[in-house]
Amino acid sequence: MDKKFEFKELDIEGAEILDVIAHANKFNKWMYDTINPYCKGNILEIGSGIGNISQFFIENNQTITVTDIRDNYCEILTKKFSPHNNLKGILNMDLTHPNFDIEYQHLLATFDSVFALNVVEHIEDDNLAISNCYKLLKNNGNLIILVPAYQFLYNQFDVELEHYRRYTLKQLGNIFKNNSFKLINSQYFNLAGILGWYVSGKLQKNKSIPKDQMSLYNTLVPIFKLFDKLSLNKAGLSVIQVGVKTA
Repeated sequence: MDKKFEFKELDIEGAEILDVIAHANKFNKWMYDTINPYCKGNILEIGSGIGNISQFFIENNQTITVTDIRDNYCEILTKKFSPHNNLKGILNMDLTHPNFDIEYQHLLATFDSVFALNVVEHIEDDNLAISNCYKLLKNNGNLIILVPAYQFLYNQFDVELEHYRRYTLKQLGNIFKNNSFKLINSQYFNLAGILGWYVSGKLQKNKSIPKDQMSLYNTLVPIFKLFDKLSLNKAGLSVIQVGVKTA
């Protein structure tokens, strides 16, 4: 087996980071609380991973379908969430499948909300990814995207996670507009995370987020949330855009 293919299938670094973040309950809840006001009706999550954010939708009895491109993650999601009645499905979904319209025909125009957190940066053709999200939504449905911010922060973490790029509000917003979305929210998220990402990934050159660093960060989330409020979300480690599908 080709070594690069094997790495992508196993997603070693990605799995390690997801596992570390899984224990950051305050951080995960903060992310959920930030996007949840825009998640309505029948919800689809693109790139659910091991369910770090999915769990909050499940616990709050929201109607959701979870997906991932890797079978091993789908198996984990099945073990975690299959007993819950508000879970409508667990699917292996490739957002840039060459025959997307045929492969996922039964899902087109069926969702009130689609969200993808830390997914689009892994996709070379990000415009195609957003275009296919548009197809999955009903008219007036919401698309919520969170991606890493600022190319100058690109470091060893990004390399190991196979990120193609990092974004500004304007860059991501242009992709939304190019695909006929009307922007209803545009903000940065997690201002305090910039320093930690730079030090740990750029200076220390860590390949994965150290557990002790994530644990400390998680403890300080209530303070970091205040930083975002005081800065009016004008800067942050991540970009969040919300758009409405217009006919």
